[in-house]
Amino acid sequence: MTLTTPGSGAPAPRLAHIAAQAEVSEATVSRVLNGKAGVADGTRQRVLAALDVLGYERPVRLKQRTPDLIGLVIPELTNPIFPAFAQVIEQTLAGRGYTPVLCTQTPGGATEDELVEQLVERGVGGIVFLSGLHADLSTDPARYWALDARGIPYVLINGYNPAISAPYVSPDDRAAVRMAVGHLADLGHERIGLAVGPVRYVPSRRKRDGFIDALAELLDVPADRAELAVQHTLFSVEGGQAAAGELLDQGCTGIVCGSDMMALGVVRAARERGLRVPQDVSVVGYDDSPLIPFTDPPLTTVRQPVQAMATAAVGALLEELGGSPVQRTEYVFQPELMVRGSTAMARV
Repeated sequence: MTLTTPGSGAPAPRLAHIAAQAEVSEATVSRVLNGKAGVADGTRQRVLAALDVLGYERPVRLKQRTPDLIGLVIPELTNPIFPAFAQVIEQTLAGRGYTPVLCTQTPGGATEDELVEQLVERGVGGIVFLSGLHADLSTDPARYWALDARGIPYVLINGYNPAISAPYVSPDDRAAVRMAVGHLADLGHERIGLAVGPVRYVPSRRKRDGFIDALAELLDVPADRAELAVQHTLFSVEGGQAAAGELLDQGCTGIVCGSDMMALGVVRAARERGLRVPQDVSVVGYDDSPLIPFTDPPLTTVRQPVQAMATAAVGALLEELGGSPVQRTEYVFQPELMVRGSTAMARV
């Protein structure tokens, strides 16, 4: 085995040189450099010290971790629900003596994998993932297994994946849609549609399933008909606008949305057709981020319990860092329906 001098391409000392400097065998050096078990702490430290003396950078896996640094990986900042989560997580971490390191994905910027590698190189003690690739069932869960192999604890918010063994914190998406459909049904709406994100995402699937069950229970709509009233699109204003076009063509007078951004797109689409919200079309969002009560009209929505979820996620991670194993399961939090001005009685 030959190492390489960082930045120069020149060969570093062979295992024999490191072994001689540390006064251990080459086999022991190999075990240390490859992160293998079975080496006494004192011996391991002598090998690492030999690397330092010889002027060569330690492999990433051997760099000392900084437990008080905690990474927070979020998809974006344009959707206000993500900054809302980030603020609570950062405040909770800071209040416990930890320093949050915020990493945000942007179009054309760093990927989640690249952000995680940067956090690992900085030696973070753990990572909080919010609506990350763990929620996308089409992606490879091996990226999270790699963190397990490195001994870096993490917690996942929004999106349960049985292939990944970790603490999860989620809202009850099925119950959320059940609340929204129940509210519209109580207002006399019989043709109700769902605008939700891509089907590969766990929250989208759960919302869809909750919607189909709610229509069957509350309005006696068969599953095949209910499925036709589901529009999978992007979690964005533009996605909501596109979904609304299909649902309004179906004659829906009430539309439940997978996010508040989508709901704003539905309102836009309705107005472009000369329809009034809520007089002609009732719209229910999902998230209840801070500015949503001030939209026109103020949006009826289902509130994610951001404070409770974020606090629980941080608590689970810090328990792991403190040496107290946390159960690898999903902790589900109940949402709350916030009735405002975007819903009204169905027109007879």
